[in-house]
This record gives sequence, structure tokens and C-alpha cells, in this order.
Amino acid sequence: MTLQVTRRQFFKLGATGLATSSMAMMGFAPEPAVASVRHFKLTGAKITRSNCTYCSVGCGVLLYSRGDAAINVVDDIYHVEGDPDHPVSRGSLCPKGAGLLDYVKSDSRLRYPQVREAGSNEWKRIGWDEALDRIARHMKDDRDANFEADDDDGNIVNRWTTTGMLAASASTNETAYLTQKVVRSLGMVAFDNQARV
Repeated sequence: MTLQVTRRQFFKLGATGLATSSMAMMGFAPEPAVASVRHFKLTGAKITRSNCTYCSVGCGVLLYSRGDAAINVVDDIYHVEGDPDHPVSRGSLCPKGAGLLDYVKSDSRLRYPQVREAGSNEWKRIGWDEALDRIARHMKDDRDANFEADDDDGNIVNRWTTTGMLAASASTNETAYLTQKVVRSLGMVAFDNQARV
């Protein structure tokens, strides 16, 4: 579709534009906008290096937060971006990783340990010490009840088959090595890593 403009309309438009610009040059322009200093939003931020928690790739992220850990100051993460110095991702993030801030700020995110007692339909908040003590107690009780030192043929097997372990993928090689040593020393047979899933 072409624009149909007559010669007379063209001259009218040109004259209107010339008159407007001439009036502006003579001082009939609106007041100029007052320039103000706008600080870069990441200025003064505390930067924390971390790994993305979504998948087994383990991309590096930089978390920018406000707050200086003073009394009555709540630290607040307000920006997340890829870590350009990370050897795996070199600063790039997939859409889920780029949306990590939404995960951090989510109202449904679990921020403290909870337990649902047997027969109850409600979760109750507990402290970290109590949570770790409960986990250790359940593991110890289950291992004591189900540990197999010998198989049916009398062979030494030293295995614990009723409990398993799923390890995190975004951990260092050293952490993964120690996790493997602890789990295998307890006799666990069912052991997997999120990186394989």
C-alpha cells in the first residue's frame, strides 16, 4: 500500500515542520529536561559466586545483594547473572538459569526445615539442629535394622540396601569424592547423582 500525498499536502507538511523547528530555535520550546545522575544498579553490591541449581551442568552465577550484615539489616539478592569466569558456562545461562531471581524470590520456596509427623496432614517448622538429628537418627535406626554383613552363602557383603542417596550435581569434585566415600563406607548400595538423571 502506497501513501497518496498530493503536491499541495507535501508542501503543507513541510511548512508545518519548518515552522515548528523555527519556533523551537526562537525559544518557544518546552523546558529542557533536568539531567540527573543515575547510579548503576550494581554499584555497591556484594557479589557472591555460586552455581545454578536447576540441572547437572552446574553453570556459574553471580548473585548481587544489598546489605552489609549489620544489625537489623536484611540482605537482599536483587540481581543474578552468569559468571564469565566460570569454566563450564563462561557467563552464559539457559532460560531457567537466567530466571533464578524468580526462584530466589518465590513465595513457595522452602527456606527452613519442616517435618510432617506420622499420621498428621500438616507440616511444622523445626530448627536445623533438630532436622539433622532426626535424619541421623532415622539413618542409624534403619541401618541397624537392615544392615547385611553376610549373604545367604556366607560371603561378606557389608551392604545396606534399604536406604539410598541422591547427590547434588553442582558440587565440586572434592565434595563428590567425599560424598561417595561416606555413602560407600556406610554400606549404601543405592547411590546416584543428579548429573546422570
